[in-house]
Amino acid sequence: MASRVQAQRSLLVQIATDDQEETDRYWNANVGNGGQESAYGWCKDKWGISWQITPRVLTEAMAAGGDEAKRAFEAMMTMKKIDVAAIEAARRG
Repeated sequence: MASRVQAQRSLLVQIATDDQEETDRYWNANVGNGGQESAYGWCKDKWGISWQITPRVLTEAMAAGGDEAKRAFEAMMTMKKIDVAAIEAARRG
């Protein structure tokens, strides 16, 4: 008799990406293959595992603090998949 394994909702994967191309590749591999978009760089794959796909430029902006972090955070809050160019523009003000 075959057993059926279900993914636990507490399992998540975090990926730090270097550019938009890498961000798109991970995002599209999950969402475009039966997954589901969520907000702020989060998505689920077809098995229900949550992925946080975060470009390093966003992490760097948040680490910078101050107005730069605030602008990057506000830009991110409007996104599902993170847009690297929009985050870079927000960082510059």
